[in-house]
Amino acid sequence: MRRWTMLALGTAAQTVACTFLYGLPYTSETLRRDSGLALGEVGLLVACPTFGLLLTLIAWGAMADRFGERVVITSGLAMTAVLLSLGATVNGLVPLGVFLALAGAASASVSAASGRLVVGWFSARERGLAMGIRQTSTPLGMGIAALVVPTLAARDGIEGTVLFCAALCGVVAVLVGSLTTDPPRPARPAGGKPAANPYRHSGLWRIHASSALLCVPQFATNAFAMVFLIDVRGWSAVHAGQLLVLSQVLGALSRVVAGRWSDRVGSRVRPMRQLSVCIAVVMGATALGALRPSPLTDLAMIVACGITASTNGLAFTATAELAGSAWSGRAMGVQNTGQNLAASLTPPLLGGLIASAGYARGFMLAGALAVAACFVIPALNGPKTHS
Repeated sequence: MRRWTMLALGTAAQTVACTFLYGLPYTSETLRRDSGLALGEVGLLVACPTFGLLLTLIAWGAMADRFGERVVITSGLAMTAVLLSLGATVNGLVPLGVFLALAGAASASVSAASGRLVVGWFSARERGLAMGIRQTSTPLGMGIAALVVPTLAARDGIEGTVLFCAALCGVVAVLVGSLTTDPPRPARPAGGKPAANPYRHSGLWRIHASSALLCVPQFATNAFAMVFLIDVRGWSAVHAGQLLVLSQVLGALSRVVAGRWSDRVGSRVRPMRQLSVCIAVVMGATALGALRPSPLTDLAMIVACGITASTNGLAFTATAELAGSAWSGRAMGVQNTGQNLAASLTPPLLGGLIASAGYARGFMLAGALAVAACFVIPALNGPKTHS
């Protein structure tokens, strides 16, 4: 029972971090209306937390390896709550951006340590399912943001949104600090040598690289699904948003199913490789739907939004298992850094291609990168039976 409590706490911590990271874009219209910012300036402000997060993921992972998951998650969320509370009181968008970046740097503790917490409490037979459940934190956080932030921002401005996120982080910090227990670690023999660096071999590097490649179709659909449905299929923004709620549900389910599948077959990389082929096929179907729009185009986009998220948990589980308990925090930090870099670069770069060459070519490129990922994913034996 304890391990499922740890899973719930790790998922809750990651969910509130995602609510903060992905909730700010929902303040965009308020910022444009009330602060008179251009769209580019709004984009720069809401990107500040992600910029801060990228700078500290590996450092927080190293701290989790050394000091344990409980202290890292609790201190990181508490720092995030304090920094956001201070950010809500400053005057001027530049100081606010600084506090948002610092809060993003603090929130990286959750991404680096919550996965390590989950992997440490579950055996190899259940670890894929557990990490799949933990990965549902992203659509959960996005869902909370979509439901709450627009109304909050319209009523109380960005300050109200920032304080809401601060309160969430503070509450979960208290819960994690009070209820979390670090997973047992294998004892190192007295005078024993430090664990060998897993990056001396290519397996981890190939997991990181293939996962970054698979982020391109995922964030291509996340970033452009709504405008695609509006431009190509003539949906209204409201109805397109309602339809895309289904894609978030499908994305959450796909992560859980993929994790359970990997437990049953005793491999993380085999399902990951097969899913990369499916992603390529679905992205090809979406590109075809852009050329020949029909009701099937809507279905292809919804399926694409769901299935492109399916490999995230597999990649994180494989990373932790390859790295071992002594290195898993740092390795997950590297994994997170690569994914967030790919996620940050995909919308502007692919958006430029779509603007000049159309949706079909943009989605075909994303599908081609999924094919490339299939060849980069390493061939490995089944998962280890210990962390």
